[in-house]
Amino acid sequence: MTMETESRTALREFIALLQEVDEHWCGEERNLHSEQDVAASHRALMHIIEASLVGYFEQDASNPDFRRIVTPGRKLTGDNSDAIYFDAPLSPQHSYVIHGSMQGAVYFSLTIEEGAAEGHMAKKTAGVINDADLEIDSNGNFTVYLGGEPRPGNWLPLSEGASRVTTRHYFEHPEPAAMDPRLEPRMRIECLSRDTAPAPPSDSSIAAGIRRVSNAVRSRTLEMPMLASGELPNFMSITPNEFPTPQTPGDFGLAAFDAHYSMAPFFIGDDEALVITGRWPECRFGNVCLWNRFQQTLDYTTRPVSLNREQTTLQQDGSFRMILAHQDPGLPNWLDTEGNPFGLVFWRFFLVQGEAETPQAQVVKLADLRQGE
Repeated sequence: MTMETESRTALREFIALLQEVDEHWCGEERNLHSEQDVAASHRALMHIIEASLVGYFEQDASNPDFRRIVTPGRKLTGDNSDAIYFDAPLSPQHSYVIHGSMQGAVYFSLTIEEGAAEGHMAKKTAGVINDADLEIDSNGNFTVYLGGEPRPGNWLPLSEGASRVTTRHYFEHPEPAAMDPRLEPRMRIECLSRDTAPAPPSDSSIAAGIRRVSNAVRSRTLEMPMLASGELPNFMSITPNEFPTPQTPGDFGLAAFDAHYSMAPFFIGDDEALVITGRWPECRFGNVCLWNRFQQTLDYTTRPVSLNREQTTLQQDGSFRMILAHQDPGLPNWLDTEGNPFGLVFWRFFLVQGEAETPQAQVVKLADLRQGE
């Protein structure tokens, strides 16, 4: 006889959810029209499941720990080849201290997310502090306090809906920082207000963990809006090969207050290339990444699918010309599509001084581009 437990009920709910995702997210309802499209959706789903298990199954806001959100082999929600991200659960009922290091990053920030309780996708960014606002010692180490009584510096309050803290370390190196284990920052978060040890795992706590995983998977699949439906953030476009003016995201969930973003789809034929011209703004960090339709970076461990300022060859006048193509054009600043005719191009600029120029793009024949050189 099968023993019925709350955890078994939660597991069955998770299995049913995966069936629902396969039927309604991994198919024509999401404009997937080829075997490769469906296979790519299943790959994205596996990454989402992995991230959900890592980040949400074992979670306790009274005993938090930092866990890396994305890696070169775990990609979701717009990961970045030049960044290393961590997060941890929070509760406004507690206060916390974070000990961390810059680890040589050109930019660091810490944001408080609202609406991310129980595995859900964050709905709002409720606070941010970056390295310009922090007291950092000569070795790059810092201490930040969250919640509790106000402090004169290195402190952020926790709003009523505060449920998660996200850290961002950005690097501009010749090789993608996200794949270099030497750059992974060392950080520790401690709850200052916990007065008893957490209870040991139980049927109900394990069931709650499974349901957090379900919530995380659902919110990143079935609950994700279609790109062409609803009102988009001001930094996103659905017009192929045409970038919107770089914009700050406001309090958009999982975004950074002090960044300028610009995103548009790319679409090119087998014999075409997309030539992108522009200038890097005066800023602390800048890069561009190629994503697939599921907001996963393409493979930056073996292909040139992103460029930061350190990696970019500039023209004599200081501008850049990047070439997005399926094949190596034999020219500087190639962005490899992996043969995908469709994908997303995402720009990030942090702590911009002055204006952030809008990159311009033009579709050309790859053969003409080669002959023109």
